[in-house]
Amino acid sequence: MADEKNIVLAERDDQQGTIQIAPQVLEIILGIAAKQVKGVYEMRGNLVSSINTILGRQDHGRGVELSVNGDQVAADVYVYLDYGVSVPKVALAMQQTLKEQLFYMTDLHLAEVNVHVEGIIPEKEEKVDPSAFFADAINQEPASKESADQPTGE
Repeated sequence: MADEKNIVLAERDDQQGTIQIAPQVLEIILGIAAKQVKGVYEMRGNLVSSINTILGRQDHGRGVELSVNGDQVAADVYVYLDYGVSVPKVALAMQQTLKEQLFYMTDLHLAEVNVHVEGIIPEKEEKVDPSAFFADAINQEPASKESADQPTGE
């Protein structure tokens, strides 16, 4: 979880007040952006996020830890990837996407994005139904018998 102190987005002479954003909002932005990167299966959660998921609440900031040191913002992202993807390519795409998305939405620059791959999730294989092994052969047999039984018109 991020620090509880709000982050001031912009300090300009022409503004009429301050604009602050809670670090939890930045975690949500980064979490949503990370899930949209091709090859990411899901984000790592903790006990609280697992309970929220069971209760039907979505925790979009799950798997993202933010650290703010002065005007430097760094993110640690914990992910599970799909089996068969190039881990370095997905990690680099995630770093670039997260930096771009946060800058686009908040004008904040991420000093660093540390991607922690927690695991690889294999594809789910279809379960084989033993009763369907010879279903095609059984279905084709009656058709061939019917054509043999029919007179040919000779």
